[in-house]
Amino acid sequence: MTSIVVFIDRTESIASSAALGTVTAQLLTLARTAGEPVAVVAGPADAGLVEALGGYGVTRVLHSEQAELADYLVAPMADLVAQAAVEVGASAVLVDNGAQGKEIAARVGVALNAGVITDAVGVENDGGTLVAHKSVLAGSYTVSARAVSDIAVISVKAHSIEAAPAPDPTTPGVEALEVAFVPASLGARVVKRTPRPATGRPELENARIVVSGGRGVDGDFGPIEELADALGAAVGASRAATDAGWIPHTFQVGQTGKTVSPELYISAGISGAIQQKAGMQTAKVIVAVNKDADSPIFEIADFGIVGDLFDVLPQAAAEIRKRRG
Repeated sequence: MTSIVVFIDRTESIASSAALGTVTAQLLTLARTAGEPVAVVAGPADAGLVEALGGYGVTRVLHSEQAELADYLVAPMADLVAQAAVEVGASAVLVDNGAQGKEIAARVGVALNAGVITDAVGVENDGGTLVAHKSVLAGSYTVSARAVSDIAVISVKAHSIEAAPAPDPTTPGVEALEVAFVPASLGARVVKRTPRPATGRPELENARIVVSGGRGVDGDFGPIEELADALGAAVGASRAATDAGWIPHTFQVGQTGKTVSPELYISAGISGAIQQKAGMQTAKVIVAVNKDADSPIFEIADFGIVGDLFDVLPQAAAEIRKRRG
């Protein structure tokens, strides 16, 4: 069976928890449906982590405890992934579709002279050849792509697949890998880390539910945050809202912001220009709230509410809290 490498970043947590992140579990599930999942761990691979990986069908765990992985930026991690892929004779490398994942994908592609496919929403094994599926043109089409190189590097959007443990857990073999770092990879060192303030909400790119506000909030994200908290959702925003200074640019969803693929995306006071659609069009369910019945957002919405978000959202939040007791 073909080996598929899944990258797991543990340099920050230093294996303080055996729990796997949601996106990691999704990648391992996807790898298992297309081949034999092999985990590549940046950092220590303690017994709890190995057991958790075995629960998702991982057969081999390659890890590196070299200090360079924690002390430098993404490049050394890409060196680790590339060398691990060669070590196991992998046919593909799967990474998350965030900024770090895409950079690793690009660097691994260069190192291995491999084809790189980004923004995938699915992967399947077609007679021994891995085929990646992508949703394009505001979700109007699904296209299939494959790399013509011996190995493919694929970044997968979060929540494109439901994570599921393996029916028969495995006991993975654990192998330490001494990485030969490319000199240029060690050209920039991390000198300080500042944790972001905790909001109690999930990370935008990995959230299962996102509530976004746009120009229609007129500077007041209160109703957006209230509904997000009632749903346990992340908060997003359009470029118009971030450019106006109402919310930091880190919350921006769209062509020049972050790409999200949640199970539920609620758009409030956003017109739905093509730039916004590019960042959320693969959401499984889209709900739009806008006073303008002719707003373009209703063209891709599964459910639309023509109304004032300052009336609609508080009522929705109150009803959700009531039903949850």
